[in-house]
Amino acid sequence: MDERGAEQPGVLDAGLLLRPARPANAFEETVQRLLQTIRLGLIAPGERLPAERELAATLEVSRDTLREAIGSLADAGWVVARRGRYGGTFVSDPLPEPGPGVPRPIERRSLDDTLALRAVVEVGVARRAAESELSAADRERLWQAHLACGQADEAGYRVADSRLHLVIAEVVGAESVTPLVAEVRMRINELLDGIPLLAPNIAHSDEQHGAIVAAILKGSPEEAAQAMAEHLIGTEALLRGFYG
Repeated sequence: MDERGAEQPGVLDAGLLLRPARPANAFEETVQRLLQTIRLGLIAPGERLPAERELAATLEVSRDTLREAIGSLADAGWVVARRGRYGGTFVSDPLPEPGPGVPRPIERRSLDDTLALRAVVEVGVARRAAESELSAADRERLWQAHLACGQADEAGYRVADSRLHLVIAEVVGAESVTPLVAEVRMRINELLDGIPLLAPNIAHSDEQHGAIVAAILKGSPEEAAQAMAEHLIGTEALLRGFYG
């Protein structure tokens, strides 16, 4: 499509990837859908995104969620807003070059492997933690790690996030579990360091952390596993969006 959004013959339909986002991780999946559409050239550099109303309806998200996603991508340099008769949101031309907050290409199988390992390990750890008889000290450590994550500033957020996930592993009380989670976190953090911190995602992650911790503290294994799974899916959506 040109700057006025008119379709050009032979151009792939962006609707191939602009599918509805799932409610549990609407912001993260909206970012993923938009980034994949841009990175695969379905909306090329310099071209305009569909109108906000149309895009929100296609993705089945609120316009507030869509604005948060587009605003985050604008802050990261992937899209730009223009005013005037032919204004709107356009894909940046040129696209951002690899650097701080812009990931370098990685092998798809490496990304798949890391995400699959994390899902298997951390969902199981959350379930096991909820099944465990936690001491008063463990319960307090878990709660304080959650609070520290919510209170962390941007510079310290990922350290606090990692610490919370490690404390969940530690309260299980199995020697082999914590090193395994630590290895998973190292691999995930290497990927996260290549993408920008998005404020709506941090706020959403904190809500999800609260749900995970609450389920563990009340001894609800299925709820803890489900909450952790939803949390990991949100992170996975962002990573797949930025890394392609």
